Amino acid sequence: MNTSDQYYQVIATCKQLFLKKHLDYGASWQILRLTSVTDQLFIKAKRIRTIEDTGKNSVQEPIENEYVGLINYAIIALIILSGGNHEDNIEKYYDQAVVRAFETYLAKNQDYGEAWRDMRTSSLTDLILMKILRIRSIEDNNGKTIASEGVDANYIDILNYAVFALIQLGFVKN
Repeated sequence: MNTSDQYYQVIATCKQLFLKKHLDYGASWQILRLTSVTDQLFIKAKRIRTIEDTGKNSVQEPIENEYVGLINYAIIALIILSGGNHEDNIEKYYDQAVVRAFETYLAKNQDYGEAWRDMRTSSLTDLILMKILRIRSIEDNNGKTIASEGVDANYIDILNYAVFALIQLGFVKN
């Protein structure tokens, strides 16, 4: 199975969960400020890192669930950044965010190849945490950057790194 197939297999599982939760809760996440979404990402990534570092998982939920959460919260952030009311056509907005992320993956893959396949999953976690800290710095600076990408590019990278981690962890079947 090639990376594109694996990518969309991961996304299909994440989207299915997102849409089920949307049926349960509606678009209640729309009340969140973008900074709160960033903090949710931080909590999830920090839990993964703690489990990786200590080998202890007291909650007994697999870290794969946290990577799924990272993907869906990154998509929520991208939807929020797109503006407007997203109560209707939430699936369309979800898909638009995924297309942006996938196109970014394809463009970067031209330059980097499949380098992420040779990385440790823990390194992907570290990169996710670094991107979150970058977003927090940009948020603390009222969204202003001098020489850096905006927050949307960082959310896209978080989404893609989480997809890669799930592929490495065997979340999708070959």
